[in-house]
Amino acid sequence: MNLQTWELLSYIVTVVALPFAIGVFLFEQRKERANEEEAIWQQISDAYIDFLEVVLANPDLRLRSQAATPDLSDEQRERMWVIFDMLISLFERAYLLAYQEDMDDKQRRRWHSWEDYMREWSRREDFRGRLPYLLRGEDPGFAAYIQGLADEEAKNSQD
Repeated sequence: MNLQTWELLSYIVTVVALPFAIGVFLFEQRKERANEEEAIWQQISDAYIDFLEVVLANPDLRLRSQAATPDLSDEQRERMWVIFDMLISLFERAYLLAYQEDMDDKQRRRWHSWEDYMREWSRREDFRGRLPYLLRGEDPGFAAYIQGLADEEAKNSQD
């Protein structure tokens, strides 16, 4: 092979192979990022299912009803507050891992399911009443976000 052949081959690599390799690399990076997001989504979804098992294990608290549970004993109230603490912790983790200002359609769909859960719990009067205590020390962005949802749900329940 002479110098001209090597030069031609280097041009081909520069013009064709290098951009192709960069394209493959970027595609793989995007795919890996999507897989990581899916794994995070699955992990926090599983954690919410585990949380619902705790709710089911405490039927006397009537946590799945919309109304506040009346006439709780001190022990029941304490259990309810611990369960609400667990829930806020889970919601904050979901917020920190899944919420972004600029989400694509898939991320937005995933996030809206978490927002639906937050709204559902924010409809409970006793949860909303306990929210200021639950949000102490939590991420400020998360605290403002869920407090805004709770305020909307409180307003909607008055209409």
